Amino acid sequence: MKQPIEADTNALERLFHEPNRMAILSALCAASEPLSFTELKSLSGLTDGNLSRHLKALEEAAVIRISKTFIGVKPRTTVTLTDKGLKRFEEYLSALSDILKKAQRAIATDHRKSATVPALGRKAFA
Repeated sequence: MKQPIEADTNALERLFHEPNRMAILSALCAASEPLSFTELKSLSGLTDGNLSRHLKALEEAAVIRISKTFIGVKPRTTVTLTDKGLKRFEEYLSALSDILKKAQRAIATDHRKSATVPALGRKAFA
């Protein structure tokens, strides 16, 4: 019996499933140190307002920590992925990977192979 897809998708956190947030978190995972707001803006291609909105949502969920300091008289905002945030993002990526693997296996099944166009003798792909 096939397992419903809904059961798998329940493991996907909507917080992370938004493409811009996934890009932000991926950049933070790849960084060896906290990233500045300017660096994240450049890496994500987001506007100041959009980046701020996504960072606020991630901070409220305790996924990231935002620090504001001054370098001389110039303000500097840096963003760090929390340990809890990293764990949750890893769990999200694992669940997403499982779903994608199941989709790839489903594509390879005989369901698509058995659909043919009788007059042409070719396989039909919906």
